[in-house]
Amino acid sequence: MICKLNVGVGLLCLLASWTAGAAAPVQGPLAPATPAVAPDYVIGPGDELQVFVWRDPELTVTVPVRPDGKISTPLVEDMPAVGKTPVMLARDVEKVLSVYVKSPQVNIIVTKPASAFSQVKVIGQVLHPAAVPYREGMTVLDAVLAVGGLANFAAGNRAHIVRMADGKQLELAVKLESLVNSGDMRQNLRLQPGDVLVVPESRF
Repeated sequence: MICKLNVGVGLLCLLASWTAGAAAPVQGPLAPATPAVAPDYVIGPGDELQVFVWRDPELTVTVPVRPDGKISTPLVEDMPAVGKTPVMLARDVEKVLSVYVKSPQVNIIVTKPASAFSQVKVIGQVLHPAAVPYREGMTVLDAVLAVGGLANFAAGNRAHIVRMADGKQLELAVKLESLVNSGDMRQNLRLQPGDVLVVPESRF
C-alpha cells in the first residue's frame, strides 16, 4: 500500500495496514504431519514417528523406533513404542511429560511406516487378531501366543501362511493344532516380515 505524507491519510493508511496484517494467517508452531497409516496401526521397529506436542515446538520431534523397540524424545527417554497404537503411545508420553509440562497434549504420527518389514499379521479364529511386531527368528508359535492362542472354533490344522515372494503370493500350510496341542515342532515354521498367518473356522 502506498500512502501520501498526509496526517489524516497517514493515520488511515496505518490503520488499514495493521488491519490487513491482523487478518493475515499467523504461522504458528510446527503443525502435525499427515498420518501415513490407519489409527489402529501397530507400531513396529524401524517406523519413523513424529511426536507432536501441542504448543511446545521444542518438544516436537521426529524419531525412529529403535531396534530395541523404544524411542527417546526431549524429557522422555527410552519409552517402549513397539506393539502400541499411536494413540496408546501418545497417552504414555503425556504421562511422562505431565511431570514437566502442564496438561500436555501429544499426537503420535507414523510418518514412514515400516510395516511391510516389521510386522506379521495373525487373522481369523484366534483370540485377539492383530499385527504382531516382527523380530528376528520369530516362529509361528511365537505369533500364535502373542495373539492369545486359538479360538474355540479354529480349524488350526487348516491354517496357512500367506507370503509374498518375488512379487508372487505363496501359501504355506501349517498344522497349528498339532503344534499347539501335540507339540509337533515340525509345524513351528519360521516367519518372515510381512507374513499373514490365517486361521480358518472349523466346518461342522
